[in-house]
Amino acid sequence: MIILGIDPGSIRTGFGVIRVEGTSLAYIDSGCIRITADNLPQKLAQVYAGVAELIAMHRPEELAIEQVFMAKNADSALKLGQARGAAIVCGANHGLPVSEYAARLVKQTIAGHGNADKHQVEQMVTLTLGIDGPLQSDGADALAIALTHHYSSRGVSGRSHSEKRRGAGRGSWRNYQG
Repeated sequence: MIILGIDPGSIRTGFGVIRVEGTSLAYIDSGCIRITADNLPQKLAQVYAGVAELIAMHRPEELAIEQVFMAKNADSALKLGQARGAAIVCGANHGLPVSEYAARLVKQTIAGHGNADKHQVEQMVTLTLGIDGPLQSDGADALAIALTHHYSSRGVSGRSHSEKRRGAGRGSWRNYQG
């Protein structure tokens, strides 16, 4: 099974792709979708197009994404939520089940405690997947989300807050089956 993890953002959206075969985990790809547009509708279109390109390239069977957390700046939280929504809709339009995970759960699952810093999470991701060298920060976070989804779906840690929308017609709201 291939899992696409997404760490949403309105400037950079991280992605991480892993393959799960039995008990084996394999790193496939990671990085970030750089958002260059100036206005919000075009930024969201770039997030959607970037995720669509990743889906076409890697053919994941499931998508996992970080939940919105309460930020100090309400405007930033709103923009993050909109970028997240663009990625979720893209996954749903491609027929992927989408699961959401709180940042605290991701840190708990990967590093062993919910207050882990980015460096600790990145270190555990590289060890778990056998990656040599440093990872780009947004990509490491997205890989952690994909790993959390894998562990949660196997009942190893936490619970998936899954919203599975199978059968949604590609690009057509008329074919949506909720």
